Amino acid sequence: MGFMNKAGYLCKEGFRSISTHGFMSFASVTIIIACLIIMGSFSLLAVNIDLLIDKLESENEMLAFVDEDFSEKQAKQIESKLTAVENINKVEFMSRDEAMENFKKEYDSSIFDAIEPSVFRHRYIIFLDDIALMSETKAEIEQISGIADVSAQIEISQGLVTVRNIVGAVSLVLIVILFIVSVFIMSNTIKLTTFGRREEIAIMKMVGATNSFIRTPFVIEGLVLGIIGAGIALLLQYGIYTLICDKVMTSIAGTFVSVIPFTILALPVGLVFLGVGIVVGAFGGTIAIRNYLKV
Repeated sequence: MGFMNKAGYLCKEGFRSISTHGFMSFASVTIIIACLIIMGSFSLLAVNIDLLIDKLESENEMLAFVDEDFSEKQAKQIESKLTAVENINKVEFMSRDEAMENFKKEYDSSIFDAIEPSVFRHRYIIFLDDIALMSETKAEIEQISGIADVSAQIEISQGLVTVRNIVGAVSLVLIVILFIVSVFIMSNTIKLTTFGRREEIAIMKMVGATNSFIRTPFVIEGLVLGIIGAGIALLLQYGIYTLICDKVMTSIAGTFVSVIPFTILALPVGLVFLGVGIVVGAFGGTIAIRNYLKV
Protein backbone atom coordinates (compact mmCIF):
# COMPACT_ATOMS: atom_id res chain seq x y z
CA MET A 1 0.00 0.00 0.00
CA GLY A 2 2.87 2.34 0.88
CA PHE A 3 4.48 1.66 -2.49
CA MET A 4 1.26 2.49 -4.34
CA ASN A 5 0.89 5.74 -2.41
CA LYS A 6 4.49 6.66 -3.13
CA ALA A 7 4.13 5.86 -6.86
CA GLY A 8 0.90 7.84 -7.01
CA TYR A 9 2.51 10.85 -5.37
CA LEU A 10 5.49 10.80 -7.72
CA CYS A 11 3.28 10.52 -10.81
CA LYS A 12 1.02 13.30 -9.55
CA GLU A 13 4.02 15.56 -8.99
CA GLY A 14 5.31 14.82 -12.49
CA PHE A 15 1.97 15.74 -14.12
CA ARG A 16 1.52 18.74 -11.81
CA SER A 17 4.83 20.18 -12.99
CA ILE A 18 3.65 19.92 -16.62
CA SER A 19 0.46 21.88 -15.94
CA THR A 20 2.18 24.36 -13.62
CA HIS A 21 4.81 25.27 -16.21
CA GLY A 22 2.48 25.18 -19.20
CA PHE A 23 4.47 27.43 -21.50
CA MET A 24 7.75 25.60 -20.86
CA SER A 25 6.01 22.25 -21.36
CA PHE A 26 4.59 23.53 -24.64
CA ALA A 27 8.07 24.67 -25.70
CA SER A 28 9.54 21.24 -24.87
CA VAL A 29 6.86 19.39 -26.83
CA THR A 30 7.24 21.76 -29.78
CA ILE A 31 11.00 21.22 -29.92
CA ILE A 32 10.59 17.45 -29.74
CA ILE A 33 8.00 17.56 -32.52
CA ALA A 34 10.24 19.71 -34.74
CA CYS A 35 13.30 17.49 -34.23
CA LEU A 36 11.33 14.26 -34.75
CA ILE A 37 9.74 15.54 -37.96
CA ILE A 38 13.13 16.63 -39.33
CA MET A 39 14.68 13.28 -38.35
CA GLY A 40 11.68 11.39 -39.71
CA SER A 41 11.63 13.31 -42.99
CA PHE A 42 15.30 12.62 -43.69
CA SER A 43 14.89 8.98 -42.68
CA LEU A 44 11.86 8.53 -44.95
CA LEU A 45 13.75 10.23 -47.77
CA ALA A 46 16.68 7.85 -47.24
CA VAL A 47 14.34 4.83 -47.24
CA ASN A 48 12.71 5.89 -50.51
CA ILE A 49 16.04 6.69 -52.15
CA ASP A 50 17.30 3.28 -51.06
CA LEU A 51 14.21 1.71 -52.66
CA LEU A 52 14.87 3.64 -55.88
CA ILE A 53 18.50 2.55 -55.90
CA ASP A 54 17.49 -1.07 -55.28
CA LYS A 55 15.14 -0.83 -58.25
CA LEU A 56 17.90 0.64 -60.42
CA GLU A 57 20.26 -2.07 -59.19
CA SER A 58 17.83 -4.77 -60.30
CA GLU A 59 17.70 -3.17 -63.75
CA ASN A 60 21.46 -2.65 -63.95
CA GLU A 61 22.19 -6.03 -65.50
CA MET A 62 25.31 -7.52 -67.06
CA LEU A 63 25.52 -9.33 -70.40
CA ALA A 64 27.84 -12.28 -70.87
CA PHE A 65 28.32 -13.19 -74.56
CA VAL A 66 29.04 -16.83 -75.38
CA ASP A 67 31.77 -17.83 -77.82
CA GLU A 68 30.31 -17.63 -81.35
CA ASP A 69 31.46 -21.18 -82.13
CA PHE A 70 29.29 -22.64 -79.37
CA SER A 71 26.01 -24.28 -80.27
CA GLU A 72 22.88 -23.47 -78.26
CA LYS A 73 23.25 -26.73 -76.33
CA GLN A 74 26.88 -25.97 -75.47
CA ALA A 75 25.98 -22.39 -74.51
CA LYS A 76 23.30 -23.58 -72.08
CA GLN A 77 25.82 -25.80 -70.31
CA ILE A 78 27.68 -22.68 -69.16
CA GLU A 79 24.75 -21.67 -66.93
CA SER A 80 25.84 -23.89 -64.05
CA LYS A 81 29.28 -22.28 -64.07
CA LEU A 82 27.75 -18.80 -63.99
CA THR A 83 25.37 -19.53 -61.12
CA ALA A 84 28.35 -20.88 -59.14
CA VAL A 85 29.86 -17.37 -59.06
CA GLU A 86 29.22 -16.03 -55.57
CA ASN A 87 27.80 -12.57 -56.33
CA ILE A 88 25.41 -13.70 -59.08
CA ASN A 89 21.76 -13.74 -58.05
CA LYS A 90 20.27 -15.25 -61.19
CA VAL A 91 20.97 -15.67 -64.91
CA GLU A 92 18.70 -15.75 -67.94
CA PHE A 93 19.77 -17.44 -71.18
CA MET A 94 18.98 -15.73 -74.49
CA SER A 95 19.60 -17.55 -77.73
CA ARG A 96 20.64 -15.97 -81.03
CA ASP A 97 17.06 -16.07 -82.33
CA GLU A 98 15.70 -14.49 -79.14
CA ALA A 99 18.36 -11.78 -79.25
CA MET A 100 17.40 -10.92 -82.85
CA GLU A 101 13.69 -10.79 -81.98
CA ASN A 102 14.48 -8.58 -79.03
CA PHE A 103 16.37 -6.13 -81.24
CA LYS A 104 13.50 -6.11 -83.76
CA LYS A 105 11.10 -5.03 -81.01
CA GLU A 106 13.37 -2.18 -79.92
CA TYR A 107 14.41 -0.93 -83.35
CA ASP A 108 13.02 -0.81 -86.88
CA SER A 109 12.49 -4.46 -87.82
CA SER A 110 13.19 -3.73 -91.51
CA ILE A 111 16.83 -3.16 -90.62
CA PHE A 112 17.17 -6.85 -89.75
CA ASP A 113 15.45 -8.26 -92.87
CA ALA A 114 18.75 -9.09 -94.54
CA ILE A 115 20.48 -10.17 -91.35
CA GLU A 116 20.65 -13.78 -90.18
CA PRO A 117 20.34 -14.70 -86.48
CA SER A 118 23.82 -16.24 -86.75
CA VAL A 119 25.39 -12.78 -86.54
CA PHE A 120 24.14 -12.57 -82.96
CA ARG A 121 25.72 -14.47 -80.12
CA HIS A 122 24.07 -16.59 -77.47
CA ARG A 123 24.15 -14.60 -74.27
CA TYR A 124 23.29 -14.57 -70.59
CA ILE A 125 21.55 -11.74 -68.79
CA ILE A 126 23.11 -11.64 -65.32
CA PHE A 127 21.65 -10.09 -62.16
CA LEU A 128 23.89 -9.47 -59.17
CA ASP A 129 23.36 -9.53 -55.40
CA ASP A 130 25.61 -6.51 -54.84
CA ILE A 131 26.44 -4.12 -57.68
CA ALA A 132 29.29 -2.72 -55.59
CA LEU A 133 31.15 -5.92 -56.53
CA MET A 134 30.33 -5.67 -60.24
CA SER A 135 33.93 -5.14 -61.34
CA GLU A 136 35.17 -8.21 -59.43
CA THR A 137 32.25 -10.32 -60.67
CA LYS A 138 32.91 -9.26 -64.26
CA ALA A 139 36.52 -10.41 -63.95
CA GLU A 140 35.38 -13.81 -62.60
CA ILE A 141 32.88 -14.30 -65.42
CA GLU A 142 35.51 -13.50 -68.04
CA GLN A 143 37.58 -16.42 -66.71
CA ILE A 144 34.80 -18.93 -67.45
CA SER A 145 35.51 -21.08 -70.46
CA GLY A 146 33.09 -20.30 -73.31
CA ILE A 147 32.49 -16.67 -72.32
CA ALA A 148 33.86 -14.42 -75.06
CA ASP A 149 32.98 -11.00 -73.67
CA VAL A 150 31.17 -9.36 -70.76
CA SER A 151 29.29 -6.06 -70.97
CA ALA A 152 28.83 -4.24 -67.64
CA GLN A 153 27.89 -0.68 -66.73
CA ILE A 154 30.53 -0.39 -64.02
CA GLU A 155 30.52 3.44 -63.97
CA ILE A 156 26.75 3.52 -63.41
CA SER A 157 26.93 0.89 -60.67
CA GLN A 158 29.69 2.79 -58.88
CA GLY A 159 27.63 5.99 -59.11
CA LEU A 160 24.60 4.28 -57.56
CA VAL A 161 26.71 2.87 -54.74
CA THR A 162 28.22 6.31 -54.09
CA VAL A 163 24.76 7.95 -53.96
CA ARG A 164 23.50 5.28 -51.57
CA ASN A 165 26.50 5.70 -49.25
CA ILE A 166 26.24 9.50 -49.23
CA VAL A 167 22.51 9.47 -48.48
CA GLY A 168 22.99 6.94 -45.69
CA ALA A 169 25.88 8.87 -44.13
CA VAL A 170 24.14 12.26 -44.30
CA SER A 171 20.93 10.84 -42.82
CA LEU A 172 22.83 9.18 -39.98
CA VAL A 173 24.78 12.35 -39.14
CA LEU A 174 21.63 14.49 -39.17
CA ILE A 175 19.74 12.04 -36.97
CA VAL A 176 22.57 11.95 -34.40
CA ILE A 177 22.88 15.77 -34.38
CA LEU A 178 19.13 16.31 -34.02
CA PHE A 179 18.93 13.71 -31.25
CA ILE A 180 21.65 15.51 -29.28
CA VAL A 181 19.92 18.86 -29.89
CA SER A 182 16.61 17.42 -28.67
CA VAL A 183 18.16 16.11 -25.45
CA PHE A 184 19.97 19.42 -24.87
CA ILE A 185 16.87 21.55 -25.36
CA MET A 186 14.69 19.20 -23.31
CA SER A 187 17.16 19.19 -20.42
CA ASN A 188 17.51 22.97 -20.45
CA THR A 189 13.76 23.44 -20.63
CA ILE A 190 13.24 21.22 -17.60
CA LYS A 191 16.12 23.00 -15.86
CA LEU A 192 14.11 26.21 -16.06
CA THR A 193 11.16 24.52 -14.39
CA THR A 194 13.38 23.11 -11.64
CA PHE A 195 15.03 26.47 -10.97
CA GLY A 196 11.86 27.72 -9.28
CA ARG A 197 11.79 24.60 -7.11
CA ARG A 198 15.45 24.58 -6.10
CA GLU A 199 14.67 25.56 -2.49
CA GLU A 200 12.04 22.83 -2.26
CA ILE A 201 14.56 20.30 -3.58
CA ALA A 202 17.17 21.50 -1.08
CA ILE A 203 14.70 21.10 1.81
CA MET A 204 13.76 17.60 0.63
CA LYS A 205 17.44 16.68 0.54
CA MET A 206 17.97 18.00 4.08
CA VAL A 207 15.04 16.00 5.50
CA GLY A 208 16.47 12.81 4.04
CA ALA A 209 14.68 12.33 0.70
CA THR A 210 16.66 10.09 -1.65
CA ASN A 211 17.93 11.29 -5.01
CA SER A 212 15.69 8.84 -6.84
CA PHE A 213 12.61 10.10 -4.97
CA ILE A 214 13.39 13.71 -5.92
CA ARG A 215 14.40 12.85 -9.48
CA THR A 216 11.43 10.64 -10.41
CA PRO A 217 8.79 13.40 -10.91
CA PHE A 218 11.11 15.22 -13.29
CA VAL A 219 11.81 12.02 -15.22
CA ILE A 220 8.06 11.36 -15.41
CA GLU A 221 7.56 14.92 -16.65
CA GLY A 222 10.15 14.37 -19.37
CA LEU A 223 8.65 11.00 -20.33
CA VAL A 224 5.15 12.42 -20.66
CA LEU A 225 6.35 15.38 -22.72
CA GLY A 226 8.40 13.04 -24.92
CA ILE A 227 5.45 10.69 -25.52
CA ILE A 228 3.09 13.59 -26.29
CA GLY A 229 5.63 15.07 -28.69
CA ALA A 230 6.14 11.70 -30.40
CA GLY A 231 2.40 11.19 -30.90
CA ILE A 232 1.82 14.64 -32.39
CA ALA A 233 4.97 14.34 -34.53
CA LEU A 234 3.73 11.03 -35.99
CA LEU A 235 0.41 12.60 -37.02
CA LEU A 236 2.15 15.61 -38.58
CA GLN A 237 4.69 13.37 -40.30
CA TYR A 238 1.84 11.37 -41.82
CA GLY A 239 0.23 14.54 -43.16
CA ILE A 240 3.48 15.96 -44.56
CA TYR A 241 4.59 12.65 -46.10
CA THR A 242 1.19 12.01 -47.69
CA LEU A 243 1.02 15.54 -49.11
CA ILE A 244 4.50 15.30 -50.65
CA CYS A 245 3.85 11.80 -52.01
CA ASP A 246 0.62 12.94 -53.68
CA LYS A 247 2.48 15.83 -55.29
CA VAL A 248 5.28 13.55 -56.52
CA MET A 249 3.01 10.81 -57.87
CA THR A 250 0.80 13.29 -59.77
CA SER A 251 3.82 15.00 -61.34
CA ILE A 252 6.09 13.83 -64.16
CA ALA A 253 8.47 12.37 -61.57
CA GLY A 254 5.75 9.86 -60.66
CA THR A 255 6.36 8.01 -63.93
CA PHE A 256 9.98 7.36 -63.00
CA VAL A 257 9.92 6.81 -59.25
CA SER A 258 7.76 4.90 -56.80
CA VAL A 259 7.07 5.96 -53.23
CA ILE A 260 6.50 3.67 -50.27
CA PRO A 261 2.99 4.23 -48.78
CA PHE A 262 3.03 5.62 -45.25
CA THR A 263 0.75 2.78 -44.12
CA ILE A 264 3.70 0.41 -44.58
CA LEU A 265 6.09 2.72 -42.72
CA ALA A 266 3.68 3.90 -39.99
CA LEU A 267 4.50 1.17 -37.45
CA PRO A 268 8.32 1.39 -37.61
CA VAL A 269 8.21 5.21 -37.74
CA GLY A 270 5.79 5.28 -34.79
CA LEU A 271 7.97 2.95 -32.72
CA VAL A 272 11.10 4.98 -33.49
CA PHE A 273 9.35 8.25 -32.64
CA LEU A 274 8.04 6.78 -29.40
CA GLY A 275 11.45 5.37 -28.49
CA VAL A 276 13.23 8.65 -29.25
CA GLY A 277 10.57 10.63 -27.36
CA ILE A 278 10.91 8.42 -24.29
CA VAL A 279 14.72 8.43 -24.33
CA VAL A 280 14.95 12.19 -24.94
CA GLY A 281 12.36 12.92 -22.25
CA ALA A 282 13.81 10.61 -19.61
CA PHE A 283 17.42 11.54 -20.33
CA GLY A 284 16.59 15.23 -20.47
CA GLY A 285 14.77 15.06 -17.14
CA THR A 286 17.64 13.18 -15.53
CA ILE A 287 20.25 15.68 -16.75
CA ALA A 288 18.12 18.67 -15.74
CA ILE A 289 17.85 17.66 -12.06
CA ARG A 290 21.43 16.40 -11.67
CA ASN A 291 23.01 19.63 -10.40
CA TYR A 292 20.24 20.28 -7.88
CA LEU A 293 20.90 16.92 -6.22
CA LYS A 294 24.42 17.97 -5.18
CA VAL A 295 23.17 19.86 -2.13
